[in-house]
This record gives sequence, C-alpha cells and structure tokens, in this order.
Amino acid sequence: MPVEDTLGQFIGQNIVLVFIAAFIILCIFLGVRIVPQSEKFVVERFGRLRAVLGPGINFIVPFLDRVRHRISILERQLPTAKQDAITADNVLVQVDTSVFYRIIEPEKTVYRIRDVDAAIATTVAGIVRSEIGAMELDDVQSNRNQLTTRIKQSVEAVVDDWGIEVTRAELLDVNLDQQTRNAMLQQLNAERARRAQVTEAEGTKRAVELNADAELYAAEQGAKARRVQADAEAYATSVVAQAIKENGIEAAQYQVALKQVEALVAVGKGAGKQTILLPTNVLDAFGDAFKLLKGRS
Repeated sequence: MPVEDTLGQFIGQNIVLVFIAAFIILCIFLGVRIVPQSEKFVVERFGRLRAVLGPGINFIVPFLDRVRHRISILERQLPTAKQDAITADNVLVQVDTSVFYRIIEPEKTVYRIRDVDAAIATTVAGIVRSEIGAMELDDVQSNRNQLTTRIKQSVEAVVDDWGIEVTRAELLDVNLDQQTRNAMLQQLNAERARRAQVTEAEGTKRAVELNADAELYAAEQGAKARRVQADAEAYATSVVAQAIKENGIEAAQYQVALKQVEALVAVGKGAGKQTILLPTNVLDAFGDAFKLLKGRS
C-alpha cells in the first residue's frame, strides 16, 4: 500500500476518534449539572416539566433535557409599600408594610405566576385593607402585633399555590392625616383634663374620709377616757361606801373634818389675812375632828 494512502487512512481514523471524543465530552458537559446551594434548576423536556434539580451534582439527558429556569431560594424582601386603608370607625390611615418570602417549590412559581413580587404586593395590599377595615383605629394601634399575625396568616393561605413561603409580614407604621391627628390631640387633652379632675376629686374625697375617720377616732378615744374616768369615780365611791360600811359614819365625819381643817390652814397662810372670821359651825367641826382624833388614838 502506498504511503500516501496509509497516511490518509490514519488521519481519517484519528479525525473520527477526535469527533467521538468531542461528542462524549459534549454529552458529559450537557448531561452534568452542578446546582449551587442557593438555587434550584427547573428542567424541561420538549417544553414540559421534567425535573427540579436540587443543590449538588445532577444528571440530565443531553440534547433532550434543558435547564429552563434557575430559581434562587434565598429569602427575599419586597420594597416597603405604602397604602391607604379605612378603619371601621371611618378613619383614613396610611400603613407601611414589609414582606419577606422565599420560593420553596420553583415548579409552581414558574408555571403558575408571572410576576411574583407584584402578585404578593397586591395580595398584601388587599388583605391589609380588609383586616384594618374590620377594626377601629384604637384597636389597630393597640393590637398591632395581633394584626400583623393575622395579615401573615392570610397571605400564607393565598400564596401557598404559588410555591412560596412567607417568612415575615410586618406592619411597620400606621400614619394619620393632619386633621385626624389634631382631633386625636384634642381628645387626648380632654381625656387628660378629665383624669386630672377625677384624680383631684378622689383626693378630696379621700381627705374628707380621713378627716372623718380622725374625728371618729378622737370621739371614740374621748368616750373611752370618760368611761375610764367614770369607772375610776365609781370605784372611789365604792371604796368610800365600803369604808363607811365597815367603820361607820364616824370615818366619814373624820374625813370631812380633816378637809375643813386643811382648807382653813391654807387660807391662813395667805398674805394680809392675819384675822380670820369663822362661823360657829366651823368651831364645832374642829371640836368634832379633835374628838374623832382622840377617839381614834
């Protein structure tokens, strides 16, 4: 065989081998998919959903399967939305809402909804208006945590068909127009004035009650003192009566005579009273006292 034919046959065989090797490399390149941890791949075959590839190394059929969508499964935040709502007591409020979500079933998100962010924002706006419309303004401001929980639960029930998980739905702020603020300020000032009057009235009432209690206590103590004094006088009378009963009438006369003598002595000690005029019965009292003293000695 000529050298030229042998060389041509060798080159032709090598070209075929090169094509086969390139085809195998291309098949490996097209059939192996490495999915990052933060993503999921949606694979289609002839335009239909074939599989959802999770993080790691995955294999697909080259030339038949194609990765159509690469979906991030990281948590996302919608821009803070401002919207108007009317409460049950016809007060116009402007609320700020913020929603956090993540995609957990990409096949639903891809084939059931076109604009996920816009759909969630519209859903949240409708639910917020509905929930606030069923509450009065005072309840909206005082039960904000409860309202936030109800909004989150309602949003979760709606977006479940889209393969989305709402991680947080927060009611950031509730703003009022200036006219409503002025009216609430007037109401607040009136309430403060009313509370001040009530506090003052309660203080006056308490002072009167304490004063009455003090007077009652003083009266009770005075009555107790008079009762003790009366008991003491009664006791002294009973002692005198007992002494008279035991010693006779002479003991009583003796005590009376002594008191008369003591009184005269006190009068005689006064200045400028050297001469004292005594009635005759006083002398008789002296005599009786001396007789009694003599008799007792």
